[in-house]
Amino acid sequence: MLKPLIDQVRAYPGIASKVALAPVISYFESRNGDDFCNDSRFPNGDDCAILKATQGYDLFAIEGFIPEFVVHDPWFAGWCSVMVNVSDITAMGGRPRAVVNALWDADQVISQQIFAGMQAAASTYRVPVVGGHTSHNSNTTQLAVSIMGHANYVLTSFDASPGEAIVVAMDHRGAFRPPYLNWNASTDAPSERLRGDIELLPSLAEKGWLTGCKDISQAGLLGTLAMFMDCSQTGADVFLQQIPKPDPVNWQEWLCAFPSFGFLMTCPINKVEKVVASFENRDIRAARIGTVTERPSIDVIDEQGDCQERETFWDFETSSFLGFRQASAKTFSTEPSTIEPQQKEAMQCLL
Repeated sequence: MLKPLIDQVRAYPGIASKVALAPVISYFESRNGDDFCNDSRFPNGDDCAILKATQGYDLFAIEGFIPEFVVHDPWFAGWCSVMVNVSDITAMGGRPRAVVNALWDADQVISQQIFAGMQAAASTYRVPVVGGHTSHNSNTTQLAVSIMGHANYVLTSFDASPGEAIVVAMDHRGAFRPPYLNWNASTDAPSERLRGDIELLPSLAEKGWLTGCKDISQAGLLGTLAMFMDCSQTGADVFLQQIPKPDPVNWQEWLCAFPSFGFLMTCPINKVEKVVASFENRDIRAARIGTVTERPSIDVIDEQGDCQERETFWDFETSSFLGFRQASAKTFSTEPSTIEPQQKEAMQCLL
């Protein structure tokens, strides 16, 4: 049955954590007077900030990490702090250059493991840690890491158009790292392979084969697609059985997974085969999973034999996601907004 699955995925805390961002985005949606550093074609709200450079664009991103995750698995948190930032740069069609970190430390043993994981990832991806801020006088351990990159041709979440194909690429050569639904396909992978994998996105962008891209986040595949389509003010038809999935993993876990290498892309129909082959040639599972629509909703279709079920995952007309559609229709309020208690709780239990 498709409906119970979609209901479960929609209720996943990672979705609530993204919907809760709408009040934050509202404060910065308008960029008054900053044309000196940005380009009006690139609104705020994407995986990276985009700044004009002499040639191409400089990219900046930052990731903060939930303290419970950092304390529970500090080495992996350090690794992820570099890896997910690299993924953000890659999703924008860029190449990562360097990272800096900010760490407030309640336990130096934990901080040593964080730094070890961070250095391991920096060495693996060849993205140096070039500075940061560390404090050993904190009551809690908190970690944030920022990255700089560069793109010759920028991919954004705002450029998907009706009629284009939706392609997913995810590295299946991994496993979940309990207790979270973090699909780890990176820590045991060869450095050369990982660096070659992240080169795919900027290369495809520079060939002009992609129109948009977003890396799959803690909101999972459907939640990330909702963010993508909300930015582009479009919708999507997604065919469940076309999504590549490891056999031992159930659909609910896979649709909510946070993969170490996972991207949603849009492209012209005549580029689908080339895009998919580019990933498959590196043993990364990829497939066309749907189509961008004018209809303002994310619909999931499950076709098995002669039976077809269709369920709406998200209806943008009745429920705001990140709020970009509402921003285009009216000016955001600057009054403080409240986040529902259950959303706050959801945000606290996620990577």
